[in-house]
Amino acid sequence: MEYISFAPLVGWPVIATMALISLALVLFALWRGLSGWWLRGLAALVLLTALADPSWKQEDRDYLSDIAFVVIDETASQGIDERSAEARQTEAELETALAALSDATSPLDVRTLRVSDATGADRDRGTLLMTALSQAAAEVSPDRIAGAILVTDGRVHDPEVLRQFPAPVHTILTGSADDWDRRLKVETAPAFAIVGEPVDLTVRVEALGRPPSGLPTNVPLFVSVDGGDALVFDIPTDETVTIPIELSRAGLNVLQLTVPSADGELTERNNAAVLSINGIRDRLRVLLVSGEPYAGERTWRNLLKADSAVDLVHFTILRPPEKQDGVPVFELSLIAFPTRELFMDKIDEFDLIIFDRYRRRGVLLPPYLQNVGRYVRDGGAVLIASGPAFAGAESLSRTVLADVLPARPTARVIEEGFRPRISELGSRHPVTSTLEDFAPLPADEDGPGWGRWFRLIEMEPISGSTIMEGPEGRPLLVLDRPGEGRIAMLASDHAWLWSRGYEGGGPQRELLRRLAHWLMKEPELEEEVLVAEPDGQDVTVTRRSLQDSIGMLTVRTPSGETREIEMTEVGPGSWQARFEGEENGIYRLSEGDLNAVTAVGPASPKEFENPVSTGAITGAIAEATRGGVLRIEDVGTPNLRRVREDRVAAGRNWLGLARREAYAVRDIRLTPLAPGWLMLLLAGSLAFIAWRIEGK
Repeated sequence: MEYISFAPLVGWPVIATMALISLALVLFALWRGLSGWWLRGLAALVLLTALADPSWKQEDRDYLSDIAFVVIDETASQGIDERSAEARQTEAELETALAALSDATSPLDVRTLRVSDATGADRDRGTLLMTALSQAAAEVSPDRIAGAILVTDGRVHDPEVLRQFPAPVHTILTGSADDWDRRLKVETAPAFAIVGEPVDLTVRVEALGRPPSGLPTNVPLFVSVDGGDALVFDIPTDETVTIPIELSRAGLNVLQLTVPSADGELTERNNAAVLSINGIRDRLRVLLVSGEPYAGERTWRNLLKADSAVDLVHFTILRPPEKQDGVPVFELSLIAFPTRELFMDKIDEFDLIIFDRYRRRGVLLPPYLQNVGRYVRDGGAVLIASGPAFAGAESLSRTVLADVLPARPTARVIEEGFRPRISELGSRHPVTSTLEDFAPLPADEDGPGWGRWFRLIEMEPISGSTIMEGPEGRPLLVLDRPGEGRIAMLASDHAWLWSRGYEGGGPQRELLRRLAHWLMKEPELEEEVLVAEPDGQDVTVTRRSLQDSIGMLTVRTPSGETREIEMTEVGPGSWQARFEGEENGIYRLSEGDLNAVTAVGPASPKEFENPVSTGAITGAIAEATRGGVLRIEDVGTPNLRRVREDRVAAGRNWLGLARREAYAVRDIRLTPLAPGWLMLLLAGSLAFIAWRIEGK
């Protein structure tokens, strides 16, 4: 390459100023009629040329190839319908067309970028197409970039990353302009809710794209709590509605909301949502009925009163109705025992009823006790802490309440020292499985590290689970589930010895706390449960059971694939399995008759929030760079051309890549065209000739 270059001795503004002054002087000379004015002008021009220092420049150039980027979208939304096949075919045809555009005078280097679902911190940020293109373009010189072609469904989630580009950016769209979909969106949901009281969820079902005519305006919404039977709500589409949900138990409740898919929908991945609501009890109402005063009565009262969330109603029967000792009634008590009100009218308002050393003394008539049995079978909870009277004629086992009791007394009371022991079944039961960890003393050959009790009411178990034992393996603590309710029988009234620290004491508070929470159906103390806890992309599944062995864990991924995982026993009655959730969305787990759901990332990943193909998002960068947006459905694979820079680079069925003609200089040779001495001599000669002509 050869051309004239300038290396001015002073700045161009100075040369321009001097040129204006010289022009003014030449014009003044012309106005005055000086005959040498044109020679003076030539002299000034020679001096200005000398200041500009022109040279004949010869460059040896190596022309560089232009670079074209082809960005292939391989994210999850591209797997919908036929988009992936369209992208593969288009990529193959583009490869052939781009190879044909490259020639010796203007070589073209094609760089293909494949963008898949992001991982790590960027997971669920969606399709980061512009980020990939920006990073690739930053590694090359901008004057070599001929353009970029994006093969995508248009659902790009980082358009703000690429506001400018040195060459045309084109989009070739997969998918159809008639695509449509429905998505379920949970707009508001509380983190906490009171058990037994309705809580409002605000949801919306949106129709996206171009739904077909005749599509029903209302859709059924199924809401399932912890994998149970679903509630069905009929809700309108494209409207925000509020639905009431009532939690039946305390603890973490996993709600799964689902809208059935319709024919023609792009995907059902955004038709479901999973959220967790922590159920809390407003006030726990406990009725404590003490049959007679004794040292352990205060233990029960202190335990229950220590919890500010417990409303305790406590009655101690000091004087049976048949006792006539001449003491005036007004000196016995302030109020009468409200048996009918408590055991007939308001019994269902209590969460737990405790009979502490209660004996039949005519206070609770058979209809009242029969109603207690009905209360248990309907979902209530009863705890019986037995005293010596339980083994005799005044025992509750000799009433209609015997129908729900899991054990019956043998009429024998064993009064000897013994250390309560956890039974084999109790080592797997959540009420007692880790109770020995709370023992105040280390275990020894005589048993766990806690103090002795000195009374046991011998019982024969009928049903339920014996989780603690007394001397010679006799039942000490028996749990059962009659009907929908729960009942516990403690065959001793000496638990209070632990709270007094006798022989080191024992975990009496922890035992009674767990027992009360199991009776009130707290989820962390369920015997048969399947729980999934996600931590990022890793999911830990815990299976608790009273059985000796369990089956395989079945995992159904968001895309519908099913796999089985073997669970490992990590402790008595506890098994665990871990797996990585490679997909974002809802995972459905099952083992035997138990089911659970969990969500890795959002239940509806960003890729599926709106899967309808569109050119609106990438249209902004295409317009800014004179590129184009074409849909495969309309034109197939567009024709490709090379165009000059700053020209429109797209038409109805074609896309253009700019000719950049970038080069690298291998060698430079400079030949001065105006040596200083020569130009000075020439300028002086012209000025002298002008002076001589004007002097004559």
